[in-house]
Amino acid sequence: MMLRIRKKKPEQAGDAASPEEALERRRNGARGPLTEDDDTPVEVHPYTTPAVKRWLDVTIASLALGILSPIWVLALALIKLDGPGPALLRQKRVGLNGREFSFYKFRSMAPGVKNDISDRIPKGDLRTALLSPRGRHPSVTKIGWVLRKTTVDELPQLLNVIKGDMSLVGPRPDMPEIVAHWPRHYLQRHKVKPGMTGLAQVNGRSDLTHHEKVRYDLQYVRHHPISRDLGILLKTISLVLSKKGAR
Repeated sequence: MMLRIRKKKPEQAGDAASPEEALERRRNGARGPLTEDDDTPVEVHPYTTPAVKRWLDVTIASLALGILSPIWVLALALIKLDGPGPALLRQKRVGLNGREFSFYKFRSMAPGVKNDISDRIPKGDLRTALLSPRGRHPSVTKIGWVLRKTTVDELPQLLNVIKGDMSLVGPRPDMPEIVAHWPRHYLQRHKVKPGMTGLAQVNGRSDLTHHEKVRYDLQYVRHHPISRDLGILLKTISLVLSKKGAR
């Protein structure tokens, strides 16, 4: 009787890698989503930002300013009619390489109220804490709530894009008070220029936890070709129209 010898099946390119290989791939900025075990503080190597990105930022932001100027004027008028105080605010935000810059935004809160930052500072378990509480903050005006739900309050950031402080797509910039509470390896999200929208925004916006937001941000840092940026911009338009996760 002849014995059949079963040949060993050749290893496929897609087979799971060992933990050591997976860690090395993450260190080298390998493509693909961050997995649930990506809590290990490893260095994230940023993808080389395409040179054409700056040209696209300025071109699209300038066109958007012109097209949306009637909405801009209407928002300014409604805010001024709603009560005293400046219609356009300047806030400190943390940008590329941890540098602070002046961030523009339409005022959505009552005059004299600093902001709702205390509700948005990372606290407790970052895997369960949402980026911001659901529902309308008591200090947000009626007009301000409409501006937030429609994302019109973010339009002034087109000026930040033209100035070069921000890009159309990138991790959303946070206030220094919030950044001060991030674990150190989370700060690697500042290796690229912040954006008006980003990978986290098209995957949940304010309904994400702090942990989920940073995982998406670091995934973007590792891989952000122009094709990904254009895809995020298209998804953002759909998201703004649906008002999902806006607050």
